[in-house]
Amino acid sequence: MPFQLEAVPNFSEGRDRATIDALARALGARARLLDVHADFDHNRSVFTLAGGDEELIAALLDGVAVARERIDLRSHEGVHPRVGVADVLPIVAVRPEDMERARAAALELAERIGAELELPVFLYGDLAAGRTLAELRRGGVEGLARRIESGELEPDFGPSGLDPRSGAVLVGARHPLIAFNVNLRGSLEAAREIAGLVRESGGGFAGVRALGLELPGAGLVQVSMNIEDWRKSGLGEIVARIEREAAARGAEIAGSELVGLIPLGAAAEAEQAGLVFPPAQILESRLGSELGGELDDTLI
Repeated sequence: MPFQLEAVPNFSEGRDRATIDALARALGARARLLDVHADFDHNRSVFTLAGGDEELIAALLDGVAVARERIDLRSHEGVHPRVGVADVLPIVAVRPEDMERARAAALELAERIGAELELPVFLYGDLAAGRTLAELRRGGVEGLARRIESGELEPDFGPSGLDPRSGAVLVGARHPLIAFNVNLRGSLEAAREIAGLVRESGGGFAGVRALGLELPGAGLVQVSMNIEDWRKSGLGEIVARIEREAAARGAEIAGSELVGLIPLGAAAEAEQAGLVFPPAQILESRLGSELGGELDDTLI
């Protein structure tokens, strides 16, 4: 039996429990649901799934159908950038040798979303010559709609028009990354400055994408990050840099959170810096338990 792939779909709903539960039921009926992370201020939920190629495709199609039915972007409010009710659907190759499988599954998923659910689909990352999520989200749903209408952008699959209620779906294939947020007591300006310093495009850490966000519900600000290659940029050193930069701006760390699961090697590196993650948050541990304890030795 082929080794399982992972999927980490992000849906634009983090407040309505009935919708979050409906998404979880749809996704979990077809694949193994490993984790659910819902955030009120982001108004976004991130699900972690594992399964065979066809299982994941079927699960994600069902999840997108639920999101299209239950979520309306026209009344959506949240601090996280988004262009769709099913905003981003990455297929993840847990092992490097499974990357071609992940790409093939992502392409099949994208084609079927466009054909069966009639939503416009854009590819990103390696499937689209390196096109980034930030590029596609520039200007939000309205900006994306204008660029489609002007001919600047054309969906890779599905209809050429964009429904303002449902938006577009962004599909990619990638290796495991770490989604990690550091909350601060301080100003939004400080969070944005720090995000600019730690992200790769600002001369910071390789493979780090970061945003400075305000969390009105929590009364805090946040440095929200994706760390795309923990072997190049360790979580421990990134958090240490954030702590130093925060102190220099009269801010302080108020807490942190992992979104989804973390690879074992990244957790081991972070533990040296005092960041400890329980087995329930470690990708390989969860995959091993779901597979009855059987896991490829190269992963642990």
